[in-house]
Amino acid sequence: MSRVTRRQFLKTLFHTGLCLLAGEALASCQRGSVPPSPTPLPPTPTPASLPSYMRPALYYKKPSGQPGSTQVMCDLCPRRCAIADGQRGECGVRENRGGTLYTVVYGRACAVHVDPIEKKPFYHYLPGSQAFSLATAGCNLHCLYCQNWQISQRRPEEVENVDLPPERVVAAAQEYDCPVIAYTYTEPTVFYEYMLDTARLAREKHLRNVVISAGFINPDPLIELCHAVDAIKIDFKGYSADFYVRVCQGALRPVLETMKTIHQQGIHLEIVTLVVPTLNDEEGHLRDLCRWIVDELGPDVPTHFSRFYPQYKLTNLPMTPVETLEMARNIAMEEGIHYAYIGNVPGHPGDNTYCHHCGEMIIQRLGFSVVANHIVDGKCKFCGQPIPGVWA
Repeated sequence: MSRVTRRQFLKTLFHTGLCLLAGEALASCQRGSVPPSPTPLPPTPTPASLPSYMRPALYYKKPSGQPGSTQVMCDLCPRRCAIADGQRGECGVRENRGGTLYTVVYGRACAVHVDPIEKKPFYHYLPGSQAFSLATAGCNLHCLYCQNWQISQRRPEEVENVDLPPERVVAAAQEYDCPVIAYTYTEPTVFYEYMLDTARLAREKHLRNVVISAGFINPDPLIELCHAVDAIKIDFKGYSADFYVRVCQGALRPVLETMKTIHQQGIHLEIVTLVVPTLNDEEGHLRDLCRWIVDELGPDVPTHFSRFYPQYKLTNLPMTPVETLEMARNIAMEEGIHYAYIGNVPGHPGDNTYCHHCGEMIIQRLGFSVVANHIVDGKCKFCGQPIPGVWA
């Protein structure tokens, strides 16, 4: 994923407080309509003694039966960190002050850009659109191959940040005529309050919201988030509890539950698995992953298999052979997945969309660009088959 460099980011900050994007011509975006949303809740007021980027956090509790204790337990993600006074949770961005848990990244963006929606990747959601994309520092996983480790595995004090509260995010998205705001790059779960307030305000302004997440989040905050956003892409690390523990320092089962909840809530879902040589590329492993998707989510969830490039703490491994990705895609189709893709291999035929009914190519892509789109009114132009997704 691309992000603005520190120098570009600070250089292009207007005195109005709107964050402008650097380095490339930004194409106009087609504006779409969104379904009506519930009346948004007002943001939690900030005590005057705290900086603007600190807000009382959602989803935490104090231990029962311990009067006078200032320890809190964060209930946002499955780690359920017990946080002592003056300390932060595993993500590095949720801090206990005197028995109140605060987020320390509210409106504190460290990466902002305008990206093609295909870069997230979303292949069945508004193809050809541009997404106003943002992130804060921090993550609740520690994947050995993280591609944005310079910001995800850092505390906010260790990176360049800019004050970009929800109203400025929405104004900037409108300024660049982007129909979508994307919460991405790091792990949006850890900047939950910032994301939630921004998404609710964006809906008021007829903008859509998409989330790019590893899915390591508890059910209650996830359901609340589903009521505010329109699409979620899950990085499904692999169908192996051991892989999640050893490579990501997380757990598999909560992620499986997250994907089932998103599907049950009727939110557009796409899944990406980064195929890492020797770690999650075995044929049986990939087949189990695909069978789970079909059995639990159905055959129409777009499923992407992306090429690994050596980085962060896994520079000793080679990049994924194209043949392995082709094997993964073939397995997915054999197991009944209708829309399987090969990612990070520009120009590969597996990057295009084919009608499951007639087999014709209905979306042709080159890199992150849509070269041809033969979906008309949500149906295949050639045979009239409805194609699952959000097309307008």
